[in-house]
Amino acid sequence: MSIQSTQFDPARVPATVERIVETVLPTRHGMFRLVGYRDGTGTEHVALARGIDDAAGSAAPLVRVHSECLTGDAFGSWRCDCGEQLDAALAAIAAEGRGVVVYVRGHEGRGIGLLAKLKAYALQDQGVDTVDANTALGLPVDARRYDQAAEILQDLGISAVRLLSGNPAKEEALEDLGIAVVERRNLPVADRAENAGYLATKRARMRHDAAPAADAWESLLDGVVPAAPAPGEAEELTHRYGYLAQPGSQVIGQLRQSLDGFIASRSGDAGFHQDRGDHGHLQRLRALADAVVVGASTVLAEDCSLAVADVPGRSPVRVVLDAAAKVGGDARVLADDGVPTLWIVSGDAAVPPGLPASVEVVRLPAEDFAPRRVLDVLHARGLGKVLVEGGGNTVSRFLEAGVLDRLYLTTAPVLVGDGVPGIRFSGSDVLAEARTAPVRRFVFGQDICTEFNFAATR
Repeated sequence: MSIQSTQFDPARVPATVERIVETVLPTRHGMFRLVGYRDGTGTEHVALARGIDDAAGSAAPLVRVHSECLTGDAFGSWRCDCGEQLDAALAAIAAEGRGVVVYVRGHEGRGIGLLAKLKAYALQDQGVDTVDANTALGLPVDARRYDQAAEILQDLGISAVRLLSGNPAKEEALEDLGIAVVERRNLPVADRAENAGYLATKRARMRHDAAPAADAWESLLDGVVPAAPAPGEAEELTHRYGYLAQPGSQVIGQLRQSLDGFIASRSGDAGFHQDRGDHGHLQRLRALADAVVVGASTVLAEDCSLAVADVPGRSPVRVVLDAAAKVGGDARVLADDGVPTLWIVSGDAAVPPGLPASVEVVRLPAEDFAPRRVLDVLHARGLGKVLVEGGGNTVSRFLEAGVLDRLYLTTAPVLVGDGVPGIRFSGSDVLAEARTAPVRRFVFGQDICTEFNFAATR
């Protein structure tokens, strides 16, 4: 049975809002204009706006009408997806440069209040779904009204919106209040094990949209690793993760370096990597990749296995760039451990006999180790999602060649002073020509990871 997801009645007298104050709010998504309102009931609301002035632009802006959710927005609860929806909306507006989040107070628990919501949670703990939990308490399924949100939008000079919501009832309510919804789009927030049942109920019984395709590279930052596809599931993977299923679609660089830009001391000691705050993130990157690329210097310095550990997923194909074949036959990346390895060497380099069957020696002319040529070799073998893991020289070469779609550059709170350099490339005499892209930052323990989305600049 489908249940109308709102008790909105357009005949009810709206609670007229009054603009009280305006300031600015710096966030991790950039600077927003913050406007505070009070409605006729004394409830206070805010609007976070970017690129909006009192004279609305010609195009309908992105708008998220967000219902207050203390547990999700402030405490990061995974019982719902509210906090993640709010964050995704701010990110989408920041990326476009124009839009508004109307944060509506008094909407806690779809309008039943915080303590009533917690009582509904207690019933859900016993197996009751989110709809029946409300009715069992003698409360409406959805008691929200959107007149205050419509008036705030009108105060901002907005009469038409592109609504960031998977709830058709929200669109219908705004339309009834005179706000034209020219488009409604769901935000790419992945379901979690903790909220999958709750979200499924809203889709089945409250008309919410089906889950949107998730961007797996973004989801992994929250610890979500998609399962490896079984044979014949490529079409489903394309549907779920979009461009990630397309061969050659993603080349990701990652590197961890000191604050002053070194990956090891001048003696080659990379000891600060042993307690890396981004360990889990690196493992998830590997789990999403078809192939992981390293240079010979990294193998010689760390004798790394490049395997996936501590997170779900299979280990990617290992790719070692080693023109002179310096890596010894006993290196872990050449081990017979069931993980295929491509050992890319120059045409005349001598490799030891008796290599495991899992190791394929690929010979290229010494002058033909350019990043694009390496990617051609990988793509020809169906390895489309490529992680360039290290070291500094290898990641820098792929960055300078302009083939990285994203770069995750993690900085550890260490000052090395002199040592093995991290990111280095030919710069410019003019700082205005420095390389940049849309960025996000993530905290991994004491480390700070900056994601550069170079694909967005093409």
